[in-house]
Amino acid sequence: MTDERDSRGDDQPGGADGAGASTGDPSPDGGVAASGATGTGDAAATAEPVRRSARFPSGDPLAAVATREYRILVRSRWAVGLVALFGLFTVAVVRFGGSAVGPGRADAVVATVVELGVYLVPLAAVAVGYDTVVGADERGSLELVLALPLSRAELLVGRFAGRAAVLGGATLVGFLPGGLVLTLTLGPGGLGAYAAVALAAVALGWAVLAIATLVSTVAVEKTHALGLSLAGWLWVVLLHDLVAFAAIAGLDLGSRAVAVAVLLNPVDCFRVLALSQVDVVAGGFGSVLAAAGLSVPVVAAALAGWVVVPTAVAARLLGRRRV
Repeated sequence: MTDERDSRGDDQPGGADGAGASTGDPSPDGGVAASGATGTGDAAATAEPVRRSARFPSGDPLAAVATREYRILVRSRWAVGLVALFGLFTVAVVRFGGSAVGPGRADAVVATVVELGVYLVPLAAVAVGYDTVVGADERGSLELVLALPLSRAELLVGRFAGRAAVLGGATLVGFLPGGLVLTLTLGPGGLGAYAAVALAAVALGWAVLAIATLVSTVAVEKTHALGLSLAGWLWVVLLHDLVAFAAIAGLDLGSRAVAVAVLLNPVDCFRVLALSQVDVVAGGFGSVLAAAGLSVPVVAAALAGWVVVPTAVAARLLGRRRV
């Protein structure tokens, strides 16, 4: 997904490769970092912070990795492509949907945008995230980055954060043209619900990106990561609901099982959050949520968990990965 320049050092937040770790690194004041210092206990205690500040001018390796990852994706035109993708589809749905329902029915159009997001946003997240780790490993750049003075957890979280920034920004910017067309066509009445859908779509994208990053961490090859990520996309957007609700109906499991089924799927969390803001379906969703013992804050927390937990697991597993 990132361009091949990544393998020539783009993954290295400090700009250089890891070879300098064995020699004295220049410190910010022009001296030599304490990597080669011997003698006093004070020098030994401060050696690691000095090395980190020499490699990472900002003093924060996680921010440096995230910034570098963001710049790589932007330079490779991924951000532009995602903006064009979201912009094209949202404008098409709003324009043709608005013509079909007529004035004053903006909520019906927003509900259609939600269903578009169910399929499009996770697929875009898979495309951005499936090679987060395994792609760099295949190019040989992962080993170079790991030679820098940062932990593997910092590397994983930084790479995820940079890609999440690109995906989230592209989603919001891509939804803007649709919001403009919605306002011009049907008036500003549905703009609040449309904005809520856009924000929920960002959260969904981050959740699926976290899952794709986890898959990328355990996969041996990029093709394996892509195949597993696409299988995961198929599961969350289609198969999960078929299996879960067939089991609920067949076994008469009740409303608690509905709550569990919703919380175990980030796409269902997104759908519930987004459609609960749309008047044409909010009443029905409100009754379902109440019967299942769910609330919007609970569903939002579950979606946040789908971002945090896979990322944390991936960071831990990267520490065990052989490079």
